[in-house]
Order: sequence, then structure tokens, then C-alpha cells
Amino acid sequence: MKSPIHVFSDIGHLKTVLLKRPGKEIENLTPELLSPLLFDDIPFYPRMQEEHDQFAALLQAEEVEVLYLEKLAVEALDAGECRAAFLNDFLAHSGIFSSNVREALTEYFLSLSTENFVDKLMTGLRIDELSISSESLADLARDKQELFYLPPMPNLYFTRDFTSSIGTNMLLGRMHYDVRKREPLFMKLIIENHPRFKDRVSSLLDSDEGPSIEGGDVLVLSPTVLAVGISQRTTPQAIQELAERLFSNYSGFEKIVAVKIPLERAMMHLDTVLTMVDHDKFTIHPGIMSATEEMEIFVLEQTRDRKIHIRPQHKLAEVLKEVLHQSELALIPCGGGDPIAAPREQWNDGSNTLALSPGKVITYDRNYVSNQLLREYGIKVLEIASSELSRGRGGPRCMSQAIFRESL
Repeated sequence: MKSPIHVFSDIGHLKTVLLKRPGKEIENLTPELLSPLLFDDIPFYPRMQEEHDQFAALLQAEEVEVLYLEKLAVEALDAGECRAAFLNDFLAHSGIFSSNVREALTEYFLSLSTENFVDKLMTGLRIDELSISSESLADLARDKQELFYLPPMPNLYFTRDFTSSIGTNMLLGRMHYDVRKREPLFMKLIIENHPRFKDRVSSLLDSDEGPSIEGGDVLVLSPTVLAVGISQRTTPQAIQELAERLFSNYSGFEKIVAVKIPLERAMMHLDTVLTMVDHDKFTIHPGIMSATEEMEIFVLEQTRDRKIHIRPQHKLAEVLKEVLHQSELALIPCGGGDPIAAPREQWNDGSNTLALSPGKVITYDRNYVSNQLLREYGIKVLEIASSELSRGRGGPRCMSQAIFRESL
């Protein structure tokens, strides 16, 4: 059967996209939880929803089908009749080991409607919402300042982070931080049980255990080439494992360009510093290169005897021209390369664009220097409001997972 996933380029005409509307999990952020939950500030929830709804409306106005993670999860649970099994897996990934607490949470969640079940797992369950008696030392000695049995999942609206559509298959992320390890479970649930995806999509990695790799580090450059970031959250070992899997299953992908970027919060994924906007144009944060525009790059290719050959390189533009068969190629600097504007706008995801088609992208309105420069390079830029969405440190590409793009 034809796969519902079809992504062989990051700039092919976008037809279907996966979003997650920010929910009450945002309201469960507190100053003490910001660092553990990987946020830098507390968004204003109603405005954040308004901005996200405007983002979705713009996509729909561009004739893009918008799917919502939370809705697909509900439909998958009902279709697969698998709430108990999914909950058991979810609690295990949440570090719930006390039998008393696990039994009480199981009883509580299975009593909910499917919609409330999914919403509450994502929102988080506060300790003061459910009284659980226990004689275990771990429960009796629980930190009195602890607020949640299940912490909220405010990063879920970054659907790109925990998944990546590659060709006709799905890469389920192995998340670097423990607090995000539950997120790929929802996509795993969907591809295994939702009628739209069941038995039609394969996961590219067999286990969620192993070296970390996240979807924001994966760029689909062409039907034969990926770029993957060696980053704060994606390891070289995971990239090599992905290469072995792709090259061995005749996926059509022949090369992976592994790009090493600074291991910093501001540059957590490759797509926060580099995105493709046209056949021969990319946005880039100049801070990832040296003064001589050099960086560590490794081209992974399969040899005739089906082994992987690794070729070190240092000039990103030259590598991209080679693998994309382009005689010329433009790297458009975030913030115009200005020493103040570039890091400021990169912090607010000035390099994180979502391509709707070659030469047409969605960006945050706040990055006006970068947006103007894109226009000067002939790119059509559609801007969305970003005062609250940007507080999670992710842009339009981070907030969207392409499910179907037309072939170029």
C-alpha cells in the first residue's frame, strides 16, 4: 500500500503537516520548572494559542492539510483499543515504579474518556489532584515540594523534535533529555494504530534505547541526501546507525552530510542554525562557522562492498553544492551576519524557516533583519506572530512535522 508519508525534500510543495496546539501543559509551567522542562520563560497561554491558531490558519490558507497530534492520538487509541497498553508504556517512560502509585494512576486514567485521557497525559497530573495512600518508603519520603505525579509536556508543540519524516518512513526520536522521552510514544502510537498510518509506515530505528537523535537535526536535502546535525541532542553514533539503516534497506538515500554545530542551548538542533529555502539557497547562522568559514563536516557514503565510508570536509557551501549538484549556492546569514543582530535573531529562530515550496517560507515576524534579507535574495516570506510561541526556543519548522511533500 502507498505510504501516507512522502518527504524527499525539505522544500517540496507542502501538502500535509503535523502540529500540536499548545494546551494546558503550558499553564503548568512555574519558575522552578522552567529549567527541568527546557523552557526559558513562561508564555502567556491565551496569546500563545492565538499565535499558533494563526500559524495553522496560514498553512490552511496555503492549501496545506493540518493534522493535530492530540486528535490523531485519540483516534489511534480508539481504533487500536490499546489504552491500557499505551498507559503502561507511558508510565514506565515517566519513571513511575511504585506499584501503589502505578495502580492508582492506571485506575484514574482508564476511567477517563479517550479525549480527557490524552489531554491529561499531555497536561500533567498534579499531586493535589489525586490522593494516593502508600506504605512504600519512596512514596512516604517524597519531596514535599514535588508538584506532579506526571510532569507536563510543554515541548510537545515542537512536533519536529521528536519525529522526522524521511522518504516514506518515520524516524522516532531518541530524546536526549529524560523529560522529553515520552514524546515519541504518541507518534509511535499513531503509526502503529491509526487507520491512516497502520501497516503503511515503518520506523527507521528499532528501539527507543540507544544514542540520542532528534528530528530537528534532520534535513532532507534531496531524494538521495540527508543533512544531520551532530549537536547537543544528536550523537555521531546515532547518525551512523541511521546511515546503516537507510543504506541497507534500499531507501534511495545514498549520502548523509553530518554537520557538527556548537553544543549550546541556543543552537540545540541543526535546523536552528541552517534550513533550506530554495533549490540553491539556505539560511545559516554565521556563528556555526569559524572566521575562515570552516567547520567540521563528515560525508557518509556507502561503498560497493556495502560498508560506510566517511569523508571529512570543512566548507559547508562546497559540500552542499556537490551533493545537490548546484554550480552556485547561497548561504543567507541570519541577521545579515551583524555581530548583534545575528545572535539576537538566531536566539529567536531567525534561521528556522518552514518552506511551503521552493522559494516560499514561513518565518517569525520578529526576525525582521533576516526576513528582509531573505526577500532580497528572492524568497517570498510569510510572517507569523511570535511574541509567545518563540519563548519555547523553536520556530515554524520546529513547530511542524512535514507528513507529505510533493516531489520536486
